[in-house]
Amino acid sequence: MPIAQRSLDKLIDLVQSNMQLAGGQKISLPILTPSALWKKTGRLEGDISEFYMVRDRSGKQFLMSPTHEEAITAMLATTSPISYRQLPLRLYQIGPKFRDELKSRFGLMRAKEFLMKDMYSFDVSEETARESYSAVSEAYDRLFQQLEVPFVKVNAATGMMGGSLSHEYHYVSTVGEDSLVQCTSCGFAGNSEVLTTPENCPSCQSSNLNEVRGVEIAHTFLLGDKYSTPLGATFLNTSGKPQSVIMGCYGIGITRVIAAALEVFSSEQELQWPKLLAPFDVCLIGPKQGSKEQQPAEVIENELLNSVGQLCGPQELLHDDRKDLTIGKRLLEAKRLGHPLTIVVGGKAIQQDSPKLEVHFNGGDKLELDLSETLKLVAEHSRHKKDLLLGNFKKEDGAKKSQAVGHQL
Repeated sequence: MPIAQRSLDKLIDLVQSNMQLAGGQKISLPILTPSALWKKTGRLEGDISEFYMVRDRSGKQFLMSPTHEEAITAMLATTSPISYRQLPLRLYQIGPKFRDELKSRFGLMRAKEFLMKDMYSFDVSEETARESYSAVSEAYDRLFQQLEVPFVKVNAATGMMGGSLSHEYHYVSTVGEDSLVQCTSCGFAGNSEVLTTPENCPSCQSSNLNEVRGVEIAHTFLLGDKYSTPLGATFLNTSGKPQSVIMGCYGIGITRVIAAALEVFSSEQELQWPKLLAPFDVCLIGPKQGSKEQQPAEVIENELLNSVGQLCGPQELLHDDRKDLTIGKRLLEAKRLGHPLTIVVGGKAIQQDSPKLEVHFNGGDKLELDLSETLKLVAEHSRHKKDLLLGNFKKEDGAKKSQAVGHQL
């Protein structure tokens, strides 16, 4: 739907800006990957029950790529050997992935087709590969801090991806399918796959440990040469000899982030978006057609259209001009859609002694403010968004940040 698409586009823009800050360059890879590449890396012999397979008219088998390690490594191999001076390379794409999920549920949170950002790094050594891993991990930390949804980052099993190091990012939610151990004293968290629940927290020694459910929203892997050696992706080292590149891969479930964030924030009555992902910042509702206050209230409505549009940008202002509907019906719909701010120009706006606008906040709160106070509120909201985009987190947000990120195992 158009409303959700706006949120999706905003998240994609935010992800791309953070990947570019981490030195990423955008590419596009084919959806179909020859299964012969997966056979070379040994992954075709693993559990592939969730993967879609197709054959062309000549019988050649392909995977509808659930991930692109083989495809991008094979692509790099066709240009090999490259010089060590051309590394590191950090390449990413955003596109559809396909998995035949056994338990497809919760809408976009676990679907058979989903949108994913996947990045792949190529380095000359384990040491420089860890530098790439750190740079991308910092970009992930920054991205999830910008979204202001509490998250935990934990050590994780490498699974069929392979490699020597892996971290997961989770939103804590009762609908999550991963089991996490979390300390309520210091924020420490660990995935139960790699951590046997201790009696005391490994970080602060507290006994305040709870088992919680998590929705995995991102994953990072240090892969080594698991893919580069069998597929022949090499570079020329300082001695002029070919050497396998050392790889990392980094995924973010784009559609899952949106679905999981809404699951964490929202209620049955209304959606609540992360501020940077809300489809619109402000919804403006004017008087009903034929009401006694229509003509004088529309003067104020038009002034707000101009002033609010200048403060938050005209593209972030939704003007609900369906004046055949009552204010109440439009307000109810605005609440359900989860606009951060909804401004109502009704009968109180034309009071002689103290004209007031109704400002409804996402979450149920309401204030009655005059025009200047309303514009100040919109300006504050826009300023906060700009601070988030620039990474200028307030000092009080620092505590939230460390609490949200928790501790790595």
